[in-house]
Amino acid sequence: MSNLTQSSLQAAIESRQAKVGVIGLGYVGLPLIHAFVSAGFRTLGFDVDQSKVEKLQQGESYISHLSSEWIADCIDNQSFQPTSDMSRLSEVDVILICVPTPLTGERDPDLQYVVKTTETIAKFLHGAQLVVLESTTYPGTTRDVMLPLLEQTGKRLDTDFFLAYSPEREDPGNVSFTARQIPKVVGGASQSSELLAVSLYSSAVVEVVPVSSCEVAEACKILENTYRSVNIAMINELKILFDRLEIDVWEVVEAAKTKPFGFQPFYPGPGLGGHCIPIDPFYLSWLARQNDMETRFIELAGEVNASMPAYVVQKLTEALNMDGKPVNGSRIGILGIAYKRDVDDPRESPSFRLMELLGALKAELSYVDPHIPVLPDMRSFEVPDLQTEQLTAEYLASLDAVLISTDHTVFDYQLIADHAGLVIDTRNAMAQTDDAKARVVKA
Repeated sequence: MSNLTQSSLQAAIESRQAKVGVIGLGYVGLPLIHAFVSAGFRTLGFDVDQSKVEKLQQGESYISHLSSEWIADCIDNQSFQPTSDMSRLSEVDVILICVPTPLTGERDPDLQYVVKTTETIAKFLHGAQLVVLESTTYPGTTRDVMLPLLEQTGKRLDTDFFLAYSPEREDPGNVSFTARQIPKVVGGASQSSELLAVSLYSSAVVEVVPVSSCEVAEACKILENTYRSVNIAMINELKILFDRLEIDVWEVVEAAKTKPFGFQPFYPGPGLGGHCIPIDPFYLSWLARQNDMETRFIELAGEVNASMPAYVVQKLTEALNMDGKPVNGSRIGILGIAYKRDVDDPRESPSFRLMELLGALKAELSYVDPHIPVLPDMRSFEVPDLQTEQLTAEYLASLDAVLISTDHTVFDYQLIADHAGLVIDTRNAMAQTDDAKARVVKA
């Protein structure tokens, strides 16, 4: 369709005749495609990474929880068409933006992908297209950054296009929630924009939560991720304190969570990973500085979480010293590269920082992660040229230390207990094993 009016776009959405375009076919965009195809919409998927587009066009999935069979079926019945040709934005009635929003080296928001994408959309605006940003960002981005870029074309909000924000809420690896089963918060840059966006998402997800503005929706996402960041920082700090007191933090959490009210368990780890929690709170602290405020609580939480890989390396160093071994030259196997259990998503994984720190100490590194067969290039880390080893008794016996960074369920922890000499356990994964020869150090 093209050159729709507001009323005809509304009707097209309600009848599933509107064509939905998704820009960015990663861990957010591709599940979003799945949600809208499942709801009966035809979709176009846009990505500047030609290798991703070609894989999808050949019916291959690169995200574990979306099967290649499903991708191939969608390609065959043309309910999903992947492309790198941005001029095809002129074919869609709705544009959903799922591009990265990283930090600069100074931990300031890096909106270059949002800006470039919006500038591209502006070239092909037509009719009464609805544009929705899903990328996590600071309150004000949709109205103060995107809206002026779209209006530079001479087109006007509520007349020539509509603009809204709806934060993504993907939880990779959680089989209990698909994109269709997670409520969506929606805020519009205008009332008409909100009504159209609410109608769109109501067609594809279980529940829509309208809020009064796009700023509220943007702040909602930041709150969700800052909440997790602060609580994880607290438990990470308590882990260090309890370790000095010879108290097992994992046992403490298990005891505390028996309280049926007023407590939600959070768990320590080797650092934060994923595309949200390590990054998003700093968007809020940056915004506070722009308004002559400090968010000391948020920044302290970020510092605590960022310090955890160094704490793990310290515990590893001390454990090797007890065996009379320096880190220099020691063979260290890292179990788990993905940032989270049972996913193939390595973004911002603390395993990369652990590798950097251990590499600087001249350790001989290897890793095991069947979800990440080859270490990918990463924006934020220096990544060694390695591919996964097989988790065998021989491999474990060849190591001076095993470092459990991500506790995939596919790992045989009893095998590790029986054949490793030293295990540094950052996830309490070895608690499930019987007594064996391995010396286990919790970190």
